[in-house]
Amino acid sequence: MKLKKISGLFVMAASTAGGYAAMVRPRLIRWGATAEEATLELPGDEVVSEPRYITNHAVTIHAGAPLVWPWLVQLGQGRGGLYSYDWLENLLGFDIHSADRIIPEFQHLEPGDTIRLVREGYFADLRYEVIAVEQERALVLRTPGNPEDNFAKGLPYGSWTFALRKIDEQTTRLIARTRSDFRPSVAGYIWNKYGLEPAHSIMERRMLLGIKARAEASVGTGDDGAVVAAGYEPVQAA
Repeated sequence: MKLKKISGLFVMAASTAGGYAAMVRPRLIRWGATAEEATLELPGDEVVSEPRYITNHAVTIHAGAPLVWPWLVQLGQGRGGLYSYDWLENLLGFDIHSADRIIPEFQHLEPGDTIRLVREGYFADLRYEVIAVEQERALVLRTPGNPEDNFAKGLPYGSWTFALRKIDEQTTRLIARTRSDFRPSVAGYIWNKYGLEPAHSIMERRMLLGIKARAEASVGTGDDGAVVAAGYEPVQAA
């Protein structure tokens, strides 16, 4: 009787896992992104050449890249926020407050800067290092440190890229790509891949939609007919 019960539980677990892998997981790891976008080479791909975990999420924004960029570049805890579910992040003590305006003092980033996901002093030091800033084209973040040190702590090492692709003057595709590696083990896969996927995908989906809503709401028409955002003047690329 006990053996039959264990067998039944095993079959149920296997069916659940199979259903997740076949129907749920593909939607989570590639929400909004086309097949072409998922295979497109993006800045930051070189950080992890053979990732064990990859996600590609994307959204169409009815605003030009100059209007999307300022919301993206002020990303981070203690800056413009994460544009996701603030109430949930703050329930966990992250201290996130997503802005509904462009903040001038957070409109400049350069390699070496830090983007935090949680407040400083939080027990889990969740932060990224900026490694590339391509004006109105791409923002690339990387896990601090090196792969070996992160693996030794049971942590993943990877990149987080936000890329803007111009469709036309008033339409932009925003692609968010995560590529990471970790020490292969049962715990590593459970925590750094399959356990992370649902939360990461749900929160990032909300982030992209949050950026989309803010950028589209900032669209206006200037005297010259150009699309402008109140309080923002595009920075000229060097």
